[in-house]
Amino acid sequence: MRNFIWSLLLFTSAIFTSFSQTKGSEKGTYLSTNKGQKIKLNLLEDNKYELVFYSGDYAVKGDSLVFIKNNEAQTSFDLSFKVDKKAKNIKVKFLDPSYYAFYIGTQKGKEEVKYQRLSDIKSKIDPDWAKTDLEFEIEQTDFLYLVYEEYGGKSSVNKYALPKNVSEVTINYELAVLGDLQIAGFFDRSTNELKISEKSGLNPLVFVNEKDPQPSKKTAKVTPVESESVSNWTYPGKLDVNEDYGMGVAVDTTLYPPLSINTEGAPPAYTRYDFKLKIENSLKKAIDATKGSANKFLVVYADSNTKSAKESFDAIVKEQETQTGYNMYDKYVSLYDVYNFYLAGADDKKWLKTNKITSDPSVLVLNGEGNIIASAKSDLTAQQYQFGYYSEFYRQLLRADALISINNAVKNKKATDADLIKAFNKTALLETTYDYDTATTVDPNSTEFVITKTTVDQKEVNTVWKKLIESHQKDKAVNMYLAETIVKEIKNGGFTKQLFNEDRILNDTDFLAIDYLLKHSDEIENNREAFNSKEGELHTLGNIVSEISNALQQNVYSSQDGVKGEINKEKVNSIYKKIITAGKGNFDAYKNYFDYLSMVEDQDTSNTTYLREFNTYFEANLAGGNPIEKLDAIFSTLDASSAYSYDGWNAFKEYHSNLCNTAAWTVVLKAQNSSFLKDAIKWSEYSLLVTKNNSYYLDTLAQLYYKDGQKEKAIATQTLAVKYLDANMDGVTATDIKDTLTKMQNGTY
Repeated sequence: MRNFIWSLLLFTSAIFTSFSQTKGSEKGTYLSTNKGQKIKLNLLEDNKYELVFYSGDYAVKGDSLVFIKNNEAQTSFDLSFKVDKKAKNIKVKFLDPSYYAFYIGTQKGKEEVKYQRLSDIKSKIDPDWAKTDLEFEIEQTDFLYLVYEEYGGKSSVNKYALPKNVSEVTINYELAVLGDLQIAGFFDRSTNELKISEKSGLNPLVFVNEKDPQPSKKTAKVTPVESESVSNWTYPGKLDVNEDYGMGVAVDTTLYPPLSINTEGAPPAYTRYDFKLKIENSLKKAIDATKGSANKFLVVYADSNTKSAKESFDAIVKEQETQTGYNMYDKYVSLYDVYNFYLAGADDKKWLKTNKITSDPSVLVLNGEGNIIASAKSDLTAQQYQFGYYSEFYRQLLRADALISINNAVKNKKATDADLIKAFNKTALLETTYDYDTATTVDPNSTEFVITKTTVDQKEVNTVWKKLIESHQKDKAVNMYLAETIVKEIKNGGFTKQLFNEDRILNDTDFLAIDYLLKHSDEIENNREAFNSKEGELHTLGNIVSEISNALQQNVYSSQDGVKGEINKEKVNSIYKKIITAGKGNFDAYKNYFDYLSMVEDQDTSNTTYLREFNTYFEANLAGGNPIEKLDAIFSTLDASSAYSYDGWNAFKEYHSNLCNTAAWTVVLKAQNSSFLKDAIKWSEYSLLVTKNNSYYLDTLAQLYYKDGQKEKAIATQTLAVKYLDANMDGVTATDIKDTLTKMQNGTY
């Protein structure tokens, strides 16, 4: 039967769930057995469900409904202890603390509490962040404080009394609320448990029917002796972090010593890199110093009040050095070194006048070519907050610089090949497609930065790009920057999208560019890892065959979404053929090829091309031997960029059973495909080896048997298709399956 679509239902929060109901999943209430707050799953009438994340008592007072606080759920920290009289220190094991703002504190008697951020301890104990859990030792103490610092200024502060002679504390933080998850479920007959998880299948939520005997309760959860929610929580020595810009104010820790951590045997603690800016004594030297870096800018401060300007400039340079050093941690990282600074002097008055800079004071931002990218009628102090690597202002500068670079390159008849590739690559790598030119006109008296606007001619850009691609067709060695730019462009995320916010269908230049990638595919793959890890640059080039096939598939989707243009089917087929003939047809390439062919009919309205290509893949990769072992062998070769390397094994396995069923069903549907009848039976039987007792697949196989003259086998198989019908199947399809069985039995099929 045709591919089925899981019903999507929405209750209480926007959680979209694909839930595979089996025979054991009867209607009723199921209770989660996972740690943390109890969750109820209610399977209701009419194939509806409810996930209940919060429950408790309530009271009615007058016209008000008052929800009573559940004291047992006051904290999301879960602690367990081990005791040993001989222990000198306390071993602390915090399970997976990586992604949250946690602090740990100790207190002896009524002494001052000593706190330390867990991420700082992690940097000392495990500087490469190689381990999921964090283990360290602390001195013997009476009380342990655990703090979760939330967004919005509130923190959950919990004080725990430690048992006498405690030797080990294991801490787990349990999130009480699940976000929007793509989850699937199944009923485990061996344990009578209902399990729901994300696509990866890892760490499922486990439910048991509330009618069944419940598992015995474990030791009561350790409760803090004190627990409170504190706004703007802090402690002496805490680094106050500005969430918007990543800036912090350091406190002298010699006055407030932090929590003592035993790091014996651990790698030495990192020392923050002492970053220093080199301030040039002339504008020319400052521009030259900026020119060498692709994504670096020069901040020029012009102020006639020489004394105060110098004081402000020096203070800001020092602060910039501090903040940049924080980003770099313990060594120089050029990626974060994105600004140089220069204080304009008397020698620069002519340059300022030439560039029509009349405001006093002014702050200017230049690129490495000396072009003014942005300007503000302001002093430098007022703009200081803008100059961070993570700021939106930096992204705006990158965009403005890219537009200037590509405009200058395409208009310059003497531009070198390297200049053009650099300009196109810089534009293709922009992170966003926001059109800053559409922003509200800036008040002429505003002190905010005004970004330089550049208008680029689309026809001119396309002409230069076409000539560039043509000129590289005979290259003996690959240019990795050109290869990366091509990939961005054919996937509708390159310079065309960035400059003109336009999606399009692949054209002749794109297919010529794809030929360039295929010609150098081995070399690209050999150089890809080194290219992606270039110091001071950000590249994410994936497996080139997967990148091409994904671009071709995206091209099909674009045409379906009404993007202007017509798909060149011959060239698309030609590209896939080149990939497969060269023996480079990886899973992604085949997957996208089959998706494409399944949507394209041959001239006789058959699917001969699709079925022939699929059969070649089936015989080479799936047929014979243990089907699960063969699938596992393919799964182990997936590139990290493949969607299924993320979605996981279950999704990968389901894809292949669906793929075989889809191909087989194509033979059922069309008489023109009858020459593939014997092959389709093999495909259909395979789908049921991978996914057993599936009514859709059984229906497909039964109809193939019947068309092949195996009528008794067909009726037996169709009987199973009816037997395994469940409430998830839509009514029309279920009726079709039953009617087909009746027709087979009375000879009217």
